[in-house]
Amino acid sequence: MDSLIAKADAVQPLHKKRKTYHLQTKPKHSSSSDQTLNSVAKHTSIPKSLQDSSINLPDDVPTYKHIANKKLRTHLNRQSVQGARSQVLLEDAEMLLMEDAGGMEVEGEMERTWRVGQNEVVQSSGLEAAKGRREYKLDGGPYRSRYSRNGRHLAIVGNTGHVSTFDWQTGTMHAELQLQETCRDITFLQDHSYFAVAQKKYVFIYDRDGVELHCLKSHIEPTRLEFLPYHWLLASVSNSGYLKYQDTSTGQLLASHRTKLGSCTTMAQNLHNAVIHLGHQNGQVTLWTPNLPHPAVQVLAHLGPVVSVSVDPSAGGRYMATAGRDGTVKVWDCRNWKGAVRDWTVRGGGEAEVEWSARGYLAVANGGSVNVYNPPSIHAPFNVRTPPPLYMTHPIPHRPLASVRFVPFQDILTIGHSAGLSSILVPGSGEPNFDSREADPFENKKARREKEVKALLDKIQPDMIMLDPETIGTLAPPSKLTVTTFDGKPPVEIPYARLPRMERLRVSGKADETEEHSGEEGDGEDGNGKKESTEEREKRKMRGKGKSLKRYLRKQRKNVVDPAALAIRAKLEKQKEDKKKAVAAAAGDNGEKKKPSALDRFKRSK
Repeated sequence: MDSLIAKADAVQPLHKKRKTYHLQTKPKHSSSSDQTLNSVAKHTSIPKSLQDSSINLPDDVPTYKHIANKKLRTHLNRQSVQGARSQVLLEDAEMLLMEDAGGMEVEGEMERTWRVGQNEVVQSSGLEAAKGRREYKLDGGPYRSRYSRNGRHLAIVGNTGHVSTFDWQTGTMHAELQLQETCRDITFLQDHSYFAVAQKKYVFIYDRDGVELHCLKSHIEPTRLEFLPYHWLLASVSNSGYLKYQDTSTGQLLASHRTKLGSCTTMAQNLHNAVIHLGHQNGQVTLWTPNLPHPAVQVLAHLGPVVSVSVDPSAGGRYMATAGRDGTVKVWDCRNWKGAVRDWTVRGGGEAEVEWSARGYLAVANGGSVNVYNPPSIHAPFNVRTPPPLYMTHPIPHRPLASVRFVPFQDILTIGHSAGLSSILVPGSGEPNFDSREADPFENKKARREKEVKALLDKIQPDMIMLDPETIGTLAPPSKLTVTTFDGKPPVEIPYARLPRMERLRVSGKADETEEHSGEEGDGEDGNGKKESTEEREKRKMRGKGKSLKRYLRKQRKNVVDPAALAIRAKLEKQKEDKKKAVAAAAGDNGEKKKPSALDRFKRSK
C-alpha cells in the first residue's frame, strides 16, 4: 500500500522535505538569423518608460553625503533620484505628444492661406479628417449648436422648436424632438446623457432618449444657457435681466442675480475660472460669480449693444473677444482691462458671432462669410484699427449666421444658419492631445459612469469661483486686530478697517488731541462739577445760535494738527479769558474766591 501511495505522488509526512524541481532554461536562439529584425531594431526604439531595463539617470543627480542623519540622508537621496527619473521620463514621453498641431503654410511670399478653399483642404487632408466637411440642410432655422466636452456628440436647436442630439462621427441619432415653440439655446450637462433647452417660457431638461425630466420654472424666459462642469451648475440669463445658477446635482437654486441692465442675449463662460461673461444692450460687458450680488468687473466695450462674447481657452482665460452691433470686434486682456488689445471693423451687415478654438484661433461670422484669424498676431497690441492677418475665409450664402462652434479635439468649425448647419475644416485649430481623465472621445459606457461618479466626488463648491483662482491655496495674510476702546466700553480687538474714523486717526497718531469740542466749557464738567456724558454735550452743543467765529471753526475743523486752526483756537481762548476778566472787574471781585453760601441760589443772575 505504501508503494502505491508513493507511486501516486501523494502528500508526504511533514518531517520529510518535498522535492523541488527547477525548470531548466532553454538556450536562447541567436537573433542574427532574423535579418529583418536586426534591420528594424537599429532604427527603432520604444519609450524608456515602457522598457523593462532600468533607466539611466544623469550623472549630476545631487547627493547628500554631508548630512549626518542616516534616515534624513536616505530620504533626500530617494527624492532626488525620483525627481531625476521623472524628468527623464517626461522628456522621453514628449515624443508621444504632437505639440505641432499642423496648419496651412504657403511656399512663396506672394501666396496667402486665405486663398485656399475648402475643396483644396479636403483633397489635401486625410480620409478621416475629410469627413468633417459636411452640410446639414434643415428647416426651422436659424440653428444653434453645442458639442459635448469630448467632442463626440452634437446637439442642435432651431428657432421654431426642432431639437436633435446625435453622434456626428457615426451618424447615430440619440433624440429628435419637435417642441412646436420658440427655442433659444441648448447645452449638454455633465455628458451627452442629459441636455437642457432654453424654451419660450422655462428651461427644460431631457435625457438621452428625449424624455422630459425636469421643468425649471425659476428660469423664466431664458435666452442663453451655460453649464459649469466642475461645479455642476447650470447658468441661465433671461429677458428680464436675471442671471440664475441651478445646482444640477442637488436641484436647488443657488443664486439669482439681477443685472439691472435690461434684456441680455449674450453669455459665455471662462473655462479657466468659471466666471460668466454677459453682454448687455447698453454696450457693457459684466463678469459675474455666484457669490457676489454685483458684477466683479464692468467694462464699457461698445457704443451699441453687445451681440457676442467669447473667452480664449488656450491662454488660461486671459483674452476675451466681443462683437457689437456697431460693426466692431474687440480683443480684451482680462488681466488689466486698460483698453482693447486690438479692434477692427468687420465687413458686411448683420450681427457678428465670435468663437475661440482650443489653440487660440478666432472665428468671426458676419454677413455672408466666416473669417478665421490665427495667433499670435491676434493677441499682439496694435494701435491702428485694422484687422489682423486673415488665416482662412469661407463664404456662406445663408443668413443670418446664428452660431459658431469649434469641435473639441478636431480641426472643424460648425456654423449654424437659417438653412441648417455647415462644417468646414480649419487646419491647426483643434487640440490634438486629449486627457482621457477629463474628456475621452473613445470612452465606453462603463468609463462614462465611473467618470460621472468621480466628478460628483470632486465637485468644487461655488464659493471658490473668483476672478483669480490662483489665490486659492495660498497663505492668508495675518489679521491686523487693534485693541481699542471708545464710548466707555471695555477694550476689544477690532480690525483696523472697521474702526470709526476718529479711532483710526488716533491709532495712527494723526488725530489732534488738543482739539476741544465747540460749545464745551471747561474739561467736560457742568456747574456742579459733574462729568457730562457725550449725549449731554452733543445736546448742549445744539442749543442757541453759534457765533460766526465758531461756525467758521466748525466748518474748517480738521482731524490733523493745522497751524491755522491752532491760531484761531488760541484767539478764541484769549477772547474767553478777556471776557471773564471783564465780568470779574465789573462785579468788584479782587480775585479772591468767595465761599459758597446757601443764599446764593436766590441771587439774581446778571
